[in-house]
Amino acid sequence: MHRHDPHLQADERTSLNEFLDYHRATFLSRIEGLDHEQLNRRLPPSDLTLASLAKHLAFVEDHWFQSDFMGAPMPAPWTDAPFDDDRDWELHSAIDDDPADLIAWYTAACERSRVVAAAAGSLDSLSHRINDREGMAFSLRWIMLHMIEETARHNGHADFIRESIDGLVGE
Repeated sequence: MHRHDPHLQADERTSLNEFLDYHRATFLSRIEGLDHEQLNRRLPPSDLTLASLAKHLAFVEDHWFQSDFMGAPMPAPWTDAPFDDDRDWELHSAIDDDPADLIAWYTAACERSRVVAAAAGSLDSLSHRINDREGMAFSLRWIMLHMIEETARHNGHADFIRESIDGLVGE
């Protein structure tokens, strides 16, 4: 995935798509070229690793777009994951995953999310899932903004971790 700056005068939907793809590509640039050991290196005192962030971001893409918005079953590898035993399973289990699998899961989840967003009639389209606290559905706009925020926040974590591994710094 190549990183492109979002257009300065795009309409709202294009802007949301471009900003989300920008942050997705930024994350991929933080993990590319690293081996299993490097992807699982911690920056104490945090337990976060680039591997755990990659798996988490793949999970939240599928969770928000597939499960919450569409009401569809979660795809593999989430279908058999023991979330009842460990609600942060994707973070804790990433140490056992091959780097190529982590990247493939994330890129596939992002592509599935793009398909869902493109197929939705409007940014005002509502999710299948109802928010427990508010008793309301999520708009596609809200989900996209949330995913921009979540991916950007984790890019900050990824910047620090990657710099501690090999000195590579973001913009």
